[in-house]
Order: sequence, then C-alpha cells, then structure tokens
Amino acid sequence: MDLIPSFSVDHTRIVPGIFISRQDAVGDRVITTYDIRVTRPNREPAVDVAAMHSLEHIIATFLRNDPEWKDEIIYWGPMGCLTGFYLILKGGRAPREIHGLLLKAFRSVNGADSVPGTTAENCGNYLMHNLIMAKWYAERFADYLEKNAENPEIFEYPKTERPVTGKGQDFFDS
Repeated sequence: MDLIPSFSVDHTRIVPGIFISRQDAVGDRVITTYDIRVTRPNREPAVDVAAMHSLEHIIATFLRNDPEWKDEIIYWGPMGCLTGFYLILKGGRAPREIHGLLLKAFRSVNGADSVPGTTAENCGNYLMHNLIMAKWYAERFADYLEKNAENPEIFEYPKTERPVTGKGQDFFDS
C-alpha cells in the first residue's frame, strides 16, 4: 500500500503555516487541499478540542460568506491530530496567494460574539465549544502569519526522506 502524501511530510520539522497538501484534477479543474498548520506538531500541545470546534464553525462561516472567495470554498475542517485545518479550494493557487484570506479569517474570530451553528439542530456536539480559547488561538496564529509573511518556511512543506532497503524498496514506518 502506498503511503499517502501527508505522511511523507516531516512532522518533526514542520512549522505553523500554509502548505499545499495535494492537488487533484477534477474534469478540467484543479482542486487544491491546503494544510493550515496552527501549531507545531509533536512540539506544542494540540489545539484544545472545544476551541478547535469553535474555530471550525467561525472560520467556515467566514469563508463561505466572504464575497471574494465564497465561490471557491469547498471545505474547511479540522485535522484529526488537532494541529491545524484542511482548506479545500477550487483552483491551484500557491499558499502565498491565500495568506491574506487566512489572515482575515483568523482575525475575524476576535470579533465574534458567539459561535454560529451551536444548537442541537445545527451541530452534532453543540455543547463542545470554547469561544474564549478559540479567540486566543486565532489571535496567536494571525499574529504569526503576519510576522512571518515573508518567511518561505511557512509556505513549503519539509519533506522526509524514507530509508530504502537493500533490495531497493521504500521503508514505511506508518
């Protein structure tokens, strides 16, 4: 079985940032999945699950209502490891091209008075939200994006090299 591309990223070297996780051709269009890494994997604690859930709701709502981008948004949701989010967009923009959008999206969290979609009818776990912590994580990440806008490290995945056995086969540890 082939190792999926996101497992070939060196998670010991990745920093918070905006990365292309994969690009897929769908008909005559390109669909791009971005890795929006909010914390440093295996070095910083994962994002608090209730805060992550609130960030998911607030930023998904922001993205799907942004007049410039709403028609390009396919998906926004958390990573299972709770270190970031996946954003899926129509088109093949470079990570630098969506930097401003993500900066606006994370900055918008600070202005939220409530988390949208937090009723039993709207959400599968409507009691699991933490707006105060969501604001803290959002401000921290937005400040980081702003400070590092010219740092190429926040836009380029560090790839890991997989050992090759004596018979020329790739060794996979996942």
